[in-house]
Amino acid sequence: MNKLNHIAIIMDGNGRWAKKQGFLKRIVGHEEGAKRVRELTIHASNIGVKYLTLYAFSTENWKRPEGEVSFLMKLMDRYLKNELSLFLENNVRFETIGEIEKLPESLQERISYTKEKTAHFTGLTQVLAVNYGSKNEIVRAVNKAVKTGKEVDEDSFDDLLDTAGMDPVDILIRTGGDKRLSNYLLWQAAYSELFFTDTLWPDFTVEKLDEIIKVFKGVERRFGGIK
Repeated sequence: MNKLNHIAIIMDGNGRWAKKQGFLKRIVGHEEGAKRVRELTIHASNIGVKYLTLYAFSTENWKRPEGEVSFLMKLMDRYLKNELSLFLENNVRFETIGEIEKLPESLQERISYTKEKTAHFTGLTQVLAVNYGSKNEIVRAVNKAVKTGKEVDEDSFDDLLDTAGMDPVDILIRTGGDKRLSNYLLWQAAYSELFFTDTLWPDFTVEKLDEIIKVFKGVERRFGGIK
């Protein structure tokens, strides 16, 4: 049976969910989606997952309407403020990947504070990918390698990525119906099992996650070899 250490999720479909429910503003979907993050974080922690990495805001999302971008920044700030108690009560460590230094200063401070308060926890690590793009991450890692002047191999290159020290992605899930990776964890998901579901993120329940995990447990993972 496959060991499950790292789940990564592309949380897609918030805006479409809001429209489907008859709401005029897409932001209602983002608010509802934040509730699913709480539920899945608790569940992943309870079943012994080590890392839950969530695509919260990509480097391409800055192209969205200014009002929506501003709301998403405030939503992340509010989410971290409200969920700190959840992290503290459930032994959850908080981390981020992406170019955090380009976010609003208040959000940067909230992120740093949350990381500091949870740094000693040993349970699940919830990782938010914020202002994250995999190509951007890889280029930054290459530039770090160039500065060292040393040749790198796959293992040492791993240590230059934002995810340094984390286990490779075992399961990568995309909700919302699209079947693409959208510049997400391209290196880390090289041998992950990919699951695409039509379910919109605000409708993605713990039960749906368990269904995917059940399928994953039965997959024969060969990693390029023969069994």
